[in-house]
Amino acid sequence: MQKVEHWIEETLNLSAETQENIVMSLVALLTLWVFSRVLLRLASRQQTDSRKLYQWKKTTNYIVTGLGIIFLANIWFDGFKSITTFLGIFSVGLVVVLRDPILNMMGWVFLIWKRPFKVGDRIKIGQYTGDVIDIAFFQFTLNELGEWVDSEQATGRVVHIPNSQVFTQGQINYNYGFPFLWHELQVRVTFESNWQKAKAILQEIAARHSEKLNEEQEQRVRIEAQQHLIFYRSFRPKVFTKVRENGIQLTVRYLCNLNGRRESENRIWEDVLTEFLATPDVRFAYPTTRFYSTAESQVNEEAEKSGQFRHP
Repeated sequence: MQKVEHWIEETLNLSAETQENIVMSLVALLTLWVFSRVLLRLASRQQTDSRKLYQWKKTTNYIVTGLGIIFLANIWFDGFKSITTFLGIFSVGLVVVLRDPILNMMGWVFLIWKRPFKVGDRIKIGQYTGDVIDIAFFQFTLNELGEWVDSEQATGRVVHIPNSQVFTQGQINYNYGFPFLWHELQVRVTFESNWQKAKAILQEIAARHSEKLNEEQEQRVRIEAQQHLIFYRSFRPKVFTKVRENGIQLTVRYLCNLNGRRESENRIWEDVLTEFLATPDVRFAYPTTRFYSTAESQVNEEAEKSGQFRHP
């Protein structure tokens, strides 16, 4: 063994201490790799949920990486006294040169600690909206929604956002505290329409297609929402009335699934079109322009004077 060490030292110009450090480093890395493989094998047998298994893999990688850094530092820097001195010398330079990566790592710590969102949540940060599909050391990844696609459906693009953005950009979490969305549709009918009947039709259609929660589900949602000081008196759909310049606006407000906004809107509009067309005294309102000829205006004026005016 001493002959091999001497030969390596003469041939590769590596001291016996360096050779020992290399061997110990390889043993430490191999041990950690075997440990991570065994841990993931056990987790895959115990866990069937793919999302939870994904979290296991990410957590295991972080733990193994951290332990590897600690072991290698202890081997090569002769314990933590030397590494503390080393880090003290280069800390100022590292902060200046590696400002963005350090901020991204601090952002990762914030995401793991405070958990403003997690993998699987739908969020909006800055100009981007999407489903979180990965949270890594330096960036998190979104499956992009919206942009040129209506109703926040997937575009097919993946967006990588630096973790430091969580310190400078507001985040909207669609899942946090309340697992549904309140959605609204606006329908306008003419002033001559039977708006009470139109409102009753919309109420029935909204009740047909909104998310239906039983008493137990409503209570569970209320308890979860109240933990974040979110209060709702009712989860049933409602129709609100408002007068606009070109007709009566009826706004349907209903509860829908996070991923079902466009589909529920499509079903409601199809039923509205079908039932309104089948109702003679209900008509959609839209911007119109009326023109009157001079001769017709004179006839109308004379008819008004005689009390026989009839609207066209």
